[in-house]
Amino acid sequence: MKKQVSLFLLLVLLVCYGASAQNKIKVACVGNSITEGAGLTQPYPMVLQQLLGDGYEVRNYGMGGRTLLKKGDFPFWNESKYQDALAWNPDIVIIKLGTNDSKPQNWKFKDEFIPDYVQFVNSFKKLPSKPKVYVCTPVPVFEEKFSIRKEVVNTEVLPAVKKVAKKTKVKTIDLYTPFLGKADLTYDGIHPNDAGAALLAQEVFKGLKIKAPKAASR
Repeated sequence: MKKQVSLFLLLVLLVCYGASAQNKIKVACVGNSITEGAGLTQPYPMVLQQLLGDGYEVRNYGMGGRTLLKKGDFPFWNESKYQDALAWNPDIVIIKLGTNDSKPQNWKFKDEFIPDYVQFVNSFKKLPSKPKVYVCTPVPVFEEKFSIRKEVVNTEVLPAVKKVAKKTKVKTIDLYTPFLGKADLTYDGIHPNDAGAALLAQEVFKGLKIKAPKAASR
């Protein structure tokens, strides 16, 4: 009898847990190495999870070196993470791509950047979940490394991202302005360190305009 009761309680707990997981608001963070945060203690999606609280589930779909351009050297379009993000059917999508597109071998296709980005945004907007999509402006480039070009990011990629937001009628999250003059928040002049990832998460959180979860009463 005790065994039956225990099994029943376990079943109830599993059902409750499943229902709780299904009720969570799903947040997909799509991007390149800045989103992936390889080598960091807490990449920005992890910090964002803490800021949003238990009512949300944040997943990191960042991949280093990936481009938004379909004809780029390593297009995000071709990765299984892109298909995984679509298949998850998220409620919120945060896209931060474009830095690697500034490389010479990629930006020679710059005329296709806006059309490709519009198509990328729409691929999420068309999901059954009808997610809210946000596009992020790039973090400033403080040092030119890995063929990433500061001038192209600042004067071409950044305004192009804003045009995409306007064309697709989605919100823009400004990650450029909060990082100006703060090279110390990167570990190589391009990628945010842990402190930079924390600031990035805070800016994304602010951009989502979601109230912080109330602290549990003691």
